[in-house]
This record gives sequence, C-alpha cells and structure tokens, in this order.
Amino acid sequence: MATEQELQSLFNTLDSDQDGKLSVNDLLLSPGLNSVISSATSTSSPQALLAQYDSDEDGNITFEELKQAVERAGNLT
Repeated sequence: MATEQELQSLFNTLDSDQDGKLSVNDLLLSPGLNSVISSATSTSSPQALLAQYDSDEDGNITFEELKQAVERAGNLT
C-alpha cells in the first residue's frame, strides 16, 4: 500500500522528462517498476497498465490515472 504522497514521489521520479505524463518508455526503463505496478495495481506490465488505465487514450499515464489505478486495486492509503 502507498500513500498519495508516496505515489506522487514515485510518479515524479519516473517522469524523466517532467512533462506530467508517464510514457511506456518511462515505465519500461524504471528498475523494479514491474513489481511495484503489479503489486499496486494488479496489472502485470507497463503495457497492460497503459491499456487498462489510460483513460484519455493518449498513450501516457498521468498522475491522476495512476492514482485511480492504485485506488481501484485498493492499495492507496
């Protein structure tokens, strides 16, 4: 489980170009992120995270989309 502050910190760390969005490349290039994603969202890969939670279908995950994914999995405190 993660707090919103911890999730925001993770998001900021992963957002390598600081554009407010996580691309599949941001997600794939992050060491250990697959385990974080799978435990926090019940999603097995960055591609699955994008497919399932990219609500505006722009090919990126915003903080709000990531937060919703983690909330749906019941892992946000």
